[in-house]
Amino acid sequence: MPSSSGPDALPANKLRPAAGPGSAAKFASIGSPYFGILLAFMAVILILSNIGASKGVAIGPIITDAGFFLFPLAYILGDVISEVYGFKVARKAILTTFALSVFASLCYWVIIALPGFDDDFGAAKQTALEGALGPVPQIVLASLLAFLAGQTINSWILVRMKARSGEKSLWARLMGSSGAGEFVDTLIFCSIAASVIGITDFGTFVNYVVVGFVYKTLVEFALVPLTSLVIRWIKKREPSYGA
Repeated sequence: MPSSSGPDALPANKLRPAAGPGSAAKFASIGSPYFGILLAFMAVILILSNIGASKGVAIGPIITDAGFFLFPLAYILGDVISEVYGFKVARKAILTTFALSVFASLCYWVIIALPGFDDDFGAAKQTALEGALGPVPQIVLASLLAFLAGQTINSWILVRMKARSGEKSLWARLMGSSGAGEFVDTLIFCSIAASVIGITDFGTFVNYVVVGFVYKTLVEFALVPLTSLVIRWIKKREPSYGA
């Protein structure tokens, strides 16, 4: 006999609230086009940020990588998916994005391994490809492990907070889940990827971790009003939301 406790024992579009009647957490099904669009954007952003992350960037005393302006957007999309569709769907999106990033990395390896023209131009192109895409597999490993852990924690916290508050306190869910997810993500990613982009001493590594965490978290916090508007816009147009 199935247990009657926990979110999995309830209908797909509701979680048991802790805040009293009428405040149940609602979720939409994935039958409409919106989920597919969000998933496509999240996958493309992660793949592009993996390529950008292979280049170290120094802006004054700040040490980061060239994917810094893209990666927070993947987390914002993860927040939207978690809030609108729930943890199970968010987990599906995370794993799909993970698989597509692995596929992209395998394609880079094949592209580099294929024999090119042996003239000067062909040799220059080969060197450029190896320099740009060669480090990406290790960056992808770092990014995927970090993304998998960080996004899962981010989504789980957001959905658990929603189970307690229902539709209220969206801003608190977005900020609370983002801080935890970004910390785990940044620590894992930087620990694996630092050597690939040329970070070898401890002081620079600490700079890289702190700057990455603070920057990505502040970006997410600054964009909470926009994220909230997007979430509300999708909720209003999802036929199954709260049904």
